[in-house]
Amino acid sequence: MTDSQLIQFFEENKLKEGVITTDSGLQYKVLAEGEGKQPGPTDLVRVHYAGRLLDGTEFDSSYKRGTPTEFPVNAVIKGWTEALQLMKEGTKLEVYIIPELGYGAQGAGGVIPPNAGLIFEVELIKVL
Repeated sequence: MTDSQLIQFFEENKLKEGVITTDSGLQYKVLAEGEGKQPGPTDLVRVHYAGRLLDGTEFDSSYKRGTPTEFPVNAVIKGWTEALQLMKEGTKLEVYIIPELGYGAQGAGGVIPPNAGLIFEVELIKVL
């Protein structure tokens, strides 16, 4: 995806119904609203998620593995750290991450190309 296509995607996406854009450029849409505890930056969380590139290519999914994953909120990419702190237990978001809040120029693991925009479906199961 070219830089202009990437910019166009995020410019068009922010105009879609239900999409919220934060000051950092993170975009998200609430799929389900939770009512539980809201994590802080150093909290450990349990989540289910699926991640894909903007072209729809899925690169990771805890749903497909059949088990949620746990990690500290501040131990993941910036877009995740920000999104998780907007959520309460039981919340499910679709999160649209610009490269600067994702893996940036280095990409990741040969699966995520450099300067890739990412889309995650993230479900906050529990703040541990």
